[in-house]
Amino acid sequence: MNILHSRILGEGIPLIILHGYFGMGDNWKSHANKLAKDGFEVHLIDQRNHGRSFHSDRFDYDLMVEDLSVYLEYHKIEKLHLLGHSMGGKTAMLFATKNNELVEKLVIADISPKNYPPHHNAILAALNSIDFTIQNSRKLVDQKLAELIREVGVRQFLLKSLYWKEKGKLDFRFNLKSLTENNNEVGAALPSFNVFRGDTLFLSGENSEYISKDDMPLIMTHFPKSTIQVVKNSGHWLHAENPDDFYKFLVEFIQS
Repeated sequence: MNILHSRILGEGIPLIILHGYFGMGDNWKSHANKLAKDGFEVHLIDQRNHGRSFHSDRFDYDLMVEDLSVYLEYHKIEKLHLLGHSMGGKTAMLFATKNNELVEKLVIADISPKNYPPHHNAILAALNSIDFTIQNSRKLVDQKLAELIREVGVRQFLLKSLYWKEKGKLDFRFNLKSLTENNNEVGAALPSFNVFRGDTLFLSGENSEYISKDDMPLIMTHFPKSTIQVVKNSGHWLHAENPDDFYKFLVEFIQS
């Protein structure tokens, strides 16, 4: 049985954090440290094909929800707060609608229940252009990625998953082959009749286009007890671009 890799910090009510596409739990380290001090038991999870969790040819949201269920059973968690960003938000939404009784409060960061057409093609092309026998240093990998990815922030985010697989040989921690083959799964919509009846907070980046005003009726259909807060001066990586406001909204909501 495969158990998702996690880092657990603090004691108190379990708060599960699910990262986005190409990410890992460690991306949320600074928030987790603060949350641990504020009385939560924080679980920074690496979802399948990401971070230090297992690799698989299979990759979709039903599987990721199953992975989370197995993880909670293994750690004997029966009640939790759940926070998911982007891809992790999609996993969190589906999990909550399937497990109303387990989730106390749900926080979704910059993603909506709608379908998103595949839009990571440039990133996947850039990642697949890396030949680690040639790009054998962090600097050379960055230079190669820069040919297709101009945004320094996006490259820095991707480089966080770079590690020394063996002496002199770099690799990415995520399973690039599976993510490339299953890229169409990442934007999948929440199934039509799934509803979570608990308290839900959607946090939207002010400069991000992932959540639009047109999404409000759909959000309310799936999450009738939801509120939406806009995090100023931030885009899709709202938790990193405006960490103070993000943290304030998160903790106020969970503790209310």
